[in-house]
Amino acid sequence: MATNTKAAAPAKKQSSIGVKDAIWIIVACLVIAFCNFEFNLGNGSHFAGGTSEGAPLDILGTIYKGGVIVPVIHALLLTVLCMSLERVLALSKCIGKEKLAKFLAKIKADLKAKDFDKALKDCQYQGGSVANIVAASVNAYKEAENTTGVKKELKIAKIQQAHEEAIAVEMPTMTMNLPIIATIVTLGTLTGLLGTVVGMIKSFQALAAGGGGDSLELSTGISEALINTAFGIGTSWCAVISYNFFTNRIDKISFALDEIGYSIAQTYAASHTDEA
Repeated sequence: MATNTKAAAPAKKQSSIGVKDAIWIIVACLVIAFCNFEFNLGNGSHFAGGTSEGAPLDILGTIYKGGVIVPVIHALLLTVLCMSLERVLALSKCIGKEKLAKFLAKIKADLKAKDFDKALKDCQYQGGSVANIVAASVNAYKEAENTTGVKKELKIAKIQQAHEEAIAVEMPTMTMNLPIIATIVTLGTLTGLLGTVVGMIKSFQALAAGGGGDSLELSTGISEALINTAFGIGTSWCAVISYNFFTNRIDKISFALDEIGYSIAQTYAASHTDEA
């Protein structure tokens, strides 16, 4: 018996949503942080005598005394904030026009009614990576409908394979740049620790020198140690929250997509008998 063995169309690769060359964001954050350190925090109005060599008069001057590690930590913090904003925008585009729960409810209703043309129209309207994955599964279902002489189990496997391939294509778009945030989780604390060690070395050097004339150098070293510790911990704190928020969000999307893929495959299994 003649069979229709038209090959499944490969999953269409989604144009990358988000910033590919994140290195330029990091460079821009470094430039901003060092400019802020030199021209804002280091402004003479924050110090006795009108120069950064004097004792600090306010909190900005105290932060400046934290040393060159301060702008490095500030750059890491800015990077976390920028990458978090970039991920918010990127995930919004990945999900599409409507909220994920509303879109998936429409798709489930279409599946229940076995109206796959409407499901494809809903995917086209929704746009984004999630809709692309669902559309790949629906197209595989329609292709299975038009294929004869193939066992039902093989058709179901083809539907599941199309779903998994689409996820493999689209998922990198959702997780892009998250490794940078994950790295800063550790790097922020380590950089703060480095500043702490440098500050304590200066403090001990001042103590070793002795005499009241070294009191400013002693206080400067202690300030450098404590300020870098505080900013390093704060940066890692922000990075942990950001990373966990986005990984949890992506996990929920993945679970929802798995449920839809399973529903499409089971709909086919329940509505078709095996072919000889």
